[in-house]
Amino acid sequence: MCVCVVLIPQFKPQSGTKIFQDTIFQRHNTFSTTAADNHSGEENEEEETISVSFVDKDGEEHHIRVPIGMSMLEAAHENDIELEGACEGSLACSTCHVIVMDMEYYNKLEDPTDEENDMLDLAFGLTETSRLGCQVIASPELDGMRLALPAATRNFAVDGFIPKPH
Repeated sequence: MCVCVVLIPQFKPQSGTKIFQDTIFQRHNTFSTTAADNHSGEENEEEETISVSFVDKDGEEHHIRVPIGMSMLEAAHENDIELEGACEGSLACSTCHVIVMDMEYYNKLEDPTDEENDMLDLAFGLTETSRLGCQVIASPELDGMRLALPAATRNFAVDGFIPKPH
């Protein structure tokens, strides 16, 4: 790819200068870019994923594949799992509250930040293994993790509202 930049300042010189009237200066800067090769040499282009299960408030289990690096909130939205996330992952609410069902997986998570703990204090049905789905990021050691969705959330929506991501 080639990008050319042309600067064309036009001016009228003051009397007595050696610059000709309406002189045009042109400057061409050219550079090219190439996409970085991020392949490890393997021909497998599939994204690395882990298996995660969400257990909804009715006890129904939803098994999904989650790409490494994706939050559980994003994964739930991409798979039509009813996890609200009113603030869209900006750590300003507790509506993406999830409960890690196995302590083994809970202990593998990064410790919650003070901001996350502040929001968790507002969550409905808080447990010892509660986390915000927007802060739980898929990593290989979380393969097989099960998350329960609480029976309710504290939000401003009317009863019966089913959240849909934007």
